[in-house]
Amino acid sequence: MSKLQDLVVCGVSALSICGTAAAQSAAAGSAQAPAPAAAPVADGAPVAGSPAEPALTTVTVTGSRVIRNGDSSPSPTTVVSTDDLLTSKPGATLAEALNTLPVFAGSRGASSNPTTSGSAAGGNGSANQLNLRNIGATRTLVLMDGKRVPPTLYNGAVDVDLIPQMFVERVDIVTGGVSAVYGSDAMTGVVNYVIDRKFNGFKVDASYGLSERGDAARRNMGLAWGGTPARGLHLEAGVEYRKEDGIDRRSDRDWLNQVGVTGAGTAANPYTLQTNLRQKSFPFGGLVTSGALAGQVFKQNGVLGPFVAGTATGTSAIEVGGDGGYWDSGLLARLEGTQLFGRADYQLADGVRAYAQVSGNLKTNTSFAETNQLNGVSLRRTNAFLPAQYAALIPAAQPTFTFSKFLGEIPRITADSDSKQWVFTTGLEGRLGGARWELDYTHGTSKLDTDLSNVLNRQKLSAALDAVSNGGQTVCNITVTNPGLASGCVPLNVFGPDAASAEAIGYVTDTVRFGSTTKMNDVSGSVTGTPFDSWAGPVNTALSAEWREVSFKSDSSSRPTDLVDCTGLTLNCTRGAALTEYVFGESPQGVSQRVWEVAGEVDVPLLKDAAWAKSLNFNGAARYTSYNTSGNYVTWKAGIDWSIADTLRLRAARSRDIRAPTLYDLFAPTSMVQVRPTDLLTGTSPTVGQIDESNPDLTAEIGNTTTVGLVWKPLPKLSFAIDAYRIRISDAITTVSGSTTAFQAACYASGGTSPYCALQRRPNGFSDTSAANAVTAWINRSVNIAEVETTGLDFEANYTARVFDRPASFRFLTAWQPHVYYRQPGLATVDQGGVAFGPGGMAATPAVRLSGFLRFRPVSDLTVDITQRWRSKMKLSGDPAEVWANNHIRSFATTGLNLAYKFDIGGGDAQLYFNMENLFDAEPPVGAFSGNGTRAGLRDGFALADDPRGRYFTVGVRTLF
Repeated sequence: MSKLQDLVVCGVSALSICGTAAAQSAAAGSAQAPAPAAAPVADGAPVAGSPAEPALTTVTVTGSRVIRNGDSSPSPTTVVSTDDLLTSKPGATLAEALNTLPVFAGSRGASSNPTTSGSAAGGNGSANQLNLRNIGATRTLVLMDGKRVPPTLYNGAVDVDLIPQMFVERVDIVTGGVSAVYGSDAMTGVVNYVIDRKFNGFKVDASYGLSERGDAARRNMGLAWGGTPARGLHLEAGVEYRKEDGIDRRSDRDWLNQVGVTGAGTAANPYTLQTNLRQKSFPFGGLVTSGALAGQVFKQNGVLGPFVAGTATGTSAIEVGGDGGYWDSGLLARLEGTQLFGRADYQLADGVRAYAQVSGNLKTNTSFAETNQLNGVSLRRTNAFLPAQYAALIPAAQPTFTFSKFLGEIPRITADSDSKQWVFTTGLEGRLGGARWELDYTHGTSKLDTDLSNVLNRQKLSAALDAVSNGGQTVCNITVTNPGLASGCVPLNVFGPDAASAEAIGYVTDTVRFGSTTKMNDVSGSVTGTPFDSWAGPVNTALSAEWREVSFKSDSSSRPTDLVDCTGLTLNCTRGAALTEYVFGESPQGVSQRVWEVAGEVDVPLLKDAAWAKSLNFNGAARYTSYNTSGNYVTWKAGIDWSIADTLRLRAARSRDIRAPTLYDLFAPTSMVQVRPTDLLTGTSPTVGQIDESNPDLTAEIGNTTTVGLVWKPLPKLSFAIDAYRIRISDAITTVSGSTTAFQAACYASGGTSPYCALQRRPNGFSDTSAANAVTAWINRSVNIAEVETTGLDFEANYTARVFDRPASFRFLTAWQPHVYYRQPGLATVDQGGVAFGPGGMAATPAVRLSGFLRFRPVSDLTVDITQRWRSKMKLSGDPAEVWANNHIRSFATTGLNLAYKFDIGGGDAQLYFNMENLFDAEPPVGAFSGNGTRAGLRDGFALADDPRGRYFTVGVRTLF
């Protein structure tokens, strides 16, 4: 049986076959089974590291500490080999490959919208964060060999690039709540990376990829070694280097033409998706907005001409076409990183082994976001850079005029997120009588430094804009009126598209740094065994306990106390304003979270070989959890596995789960960025601060999950499986943003009494609708909202056969998730199911997600794989308070082709592969989020998970010695 067949039969529900078709290795909470003798290699079998012919044994299923055979698990589980995952996306990260499975939706990665702040990004908007069901990455628990992976991002999420890809044998995915077995965060499921702890030999994997348009290049080189240098001692070591060039501009794809949403979302002015949008008052050359020269634009350096307006839209600040400027942020983030791995495993005595393991991830992600702007700044008619012929047209009675500009000559704000992530694990495992036991210690340290370069310094900008002539030279006015106050000032020429000098740009811009360090210490132990037999078979039990401490600290070079000092400055200076547009506070020092837990699990056979049941098993688990920050909780799980016959099996599970608030949820420092969403009260779009706040009063989320499934195998090589689920989360923690349409509407409808009014600040209350009462700040805050609920079905079909007397296999997976309800007091229920965009960084949740995998081996050494992905059409918004002209984004599909050829290289085997993703060069349909307001072209443009690269080619080689 090939590894693709492992993939085929070990899918989202087909566990009736999975017990004999998964790769050999023990997973969570169980001792590893001894390796069986190698199976004979079938004709044309690929080499190791490709779809190979592994030796097989019973698989231990994640989601249980007592069930060793996947056949008897009541929870839906996907078991996929690493080789099969990467066949469809060679050269990609394992996270990218996992996200081709329909159970994932809303995962963040390199094509996420570039962001310079916000808890949705966790400090790195391009980090690979897995998200089951699109209910949030922090509600998906990530394990490595059954042990919790420490958080690597400051919001408590895990950047799974930490996992040593060269040594991952398979990935087990449980799509149901298992907090009672593994603790907090397992609300929507568990992703367990199973390490090949018995690898022997030396393997190399190298690849190079490039889009048809000549960009998005990626290079990957991995080396892995494993051996037994002494009796009882097994060693493994590996390194993988990866570099991805990304796509630096959205304009590099002609279909992505400054996409945005205009309008107010009302019946009179509905939201409208449009392209070719421009910022009305912000041309790249600069627009005079008051006085004698008003309406004139510098289309060339130092040369004025009339401003050509575009077509008006439902948003006053946005036009279609015309001389206005536009955003052009990055499309695909850059990445450069190194994964390191080492493991030593030693047999201390008969049945007792000790191990030590270290994993490291050293990488930098780079993304390009905002373009700086000048918004109505005041300039003197005597400004030294203003050509004399234009200065002469301004009367002396008008000493200043206002001016707005897209500062296109200043590089875009660039986020360089440097991650240094380390996980060290050590422990003992063995047997005592008939019981298996484990004792483990895990230490994780993650340091994340994000540098935002090209950020305007308001105080320096104020000085540089006031340019005067002195002694035949152009200098900053402050150096004449107040010598010594700003001796390094370089005057800034803003009259033209690229009039500013490099020296002036360097003077007015800063690099803002935000750093965070997260640490985890975890001690855990478990004992599993069979204390007695029932009338139907052995009763398996497990006891486990865990203590862990997580600490978090942060620091920043741009703090709330760093304010503008206007001494000597008379224009464009507001005393006490934040020094830059990006403010990151510092967390309280010594913040930590401690938790201890104790749990038990039992698997009880109830019937065996009865008239109406070949077997019937009950599985139950309970856990007591105590947090020093958020209280004490009890979680539980109960499930039934009913094998009616060899060909038909039913299963059901019910669980109560929790997710405790993270340290960042509770104690995050206050941060601020500048935004320009539409203020629906006044109809204006001012540039104001968006302030992110934490909430120390948060409590744990409570989840209730029900799954019911059926597995049917009518023929030995044909199987079907279907599982229904309902996940309901009360007291769900989410970030509410004052600029969101629904929150604004609720506030204004209440006349200012709604608690949502606290999410915005304005000078004159909520009865004044004039521009003078425009909002001065929006607030983002984490709260325990009322409820999140989702329902759906997972379906899978698997078939293996011979076509023209050659081996072939087919696998088809479907996720149907029609609803993701968000219910909050005082607001209409929002359904994000089948919706492409939402607030708080919420990504697309297509109601139907399909993946198909076809493999055929036409000749002995050649394997052909065809993959097909499809998602259903979606709404642009799920908010019933919003009125849209056309609330629709069409469906999208891509096809992939992989050709793999095996050959002998003497002393080992090799495989050469050629892959084409998006074979037919499909272009994603355009779409955008209404909440991005006047920032058309900055973010969005397409639904997250749609591939924006176009046709993509990868070539590579794998070898095994």
